[in-house]
This record gives sequence, structure tokens and C-alpha cells, in this order.
Amino acid sequence: MRHIISILVENKFGVLARIAGMFSGRGFNIETLNVGPMMDNQLSRITATIVGDSDSLDQAIKQVYKLINVLDVTEFSDGQATERELVMLKVSASAGQRTEVVQVCDIFRAKIIDVSSESVNIEMTGNASKITAFLNLIEPYGIIEMARTGNLALKRG
Repeated sequence: MRHIISILVENKFGVLARIAGMFSGRGFNIETLNVGPMMDNQLSRITATIVGDSDSLDQAIKQVYKLINVLDVTEFSDGQATERELVMLKVSASAGQRTEVVQVCDIFRAKIIDVSSESVNIEMTGNASKITAFLNLIEPYGIIEMARTGNLALKRG
């Protein structure tokens, strides 16, 4: 089962390694991982998408809480959070295909951020299912390169 975990930590060296090591040591696959500073640069938020069963995850969260420099841990169940991902793509697009690529981008509210004679760079944000649907439609044109952030999430309300 897929779980999204948000961990508020002190922005100190080695914290991410200890957290990732704890999850991998317990047999969890970290599907996506994002780390970024908060408004106060002394704190960072780690957002991880973890694959594993719920009972084991509860134990793992208790262990994360005990790690040095961890201030708060939140697991988001379905519907409890707003989730977004960013994907950037370089897509093959000759002059003849460019109009079609632009139309697909418009449907998904993606932005073309760079154009060359044989390709376009695209940025898009959305939830994982929206990004997957976009990738399925844009893939036939030829994805040359891709960078994807993975989930970021904030609690609703």
C-alpha cells in the first residue's frame, strides 16, 4: 500500500540519511522523496511516498519520531491532503508536430518553457494521476528527457 509521510525536521546534516536508512532497514521502498527548507531556514520538511503495509508503517513512524532532530511526523490517509508533483520534460517536436504538442499541453494546463527547432521543454504540475495521463498522451511524440519531483503534500483545512 502507498503512504504519504510528512516529517518536520531540524535542518541539520545527516537527518535525511538517518530517516531514509530507518525506512529501508525496515523493508520499505521509498517511491518518492522531497526535502526543502521551511520559511525558517532552521527547519526542513521531508515528504516521502512509502510503499508498505499499514501495521509496519505505524511502527516505522514511531521509530522516526524517536530519531534525533525529528520534530513532527504526519501520515496522510487518502483525502486528508492536497498533493502535487512537478514534471519537466524535453519532448521531440518538429515544426509539424508542435501544434499537436501545444494542444496536449493546453488540455493539461502544462507550460512550454523552452523551444528549439527539434524539441520543446514542458513543465506541468498536478496530482500523480493527472501527470500519468499527461505522460501517456505526450509519450508518442518522444520523451527525450524527464525530471519528476514526486509528491509534495499539505494537510487539508
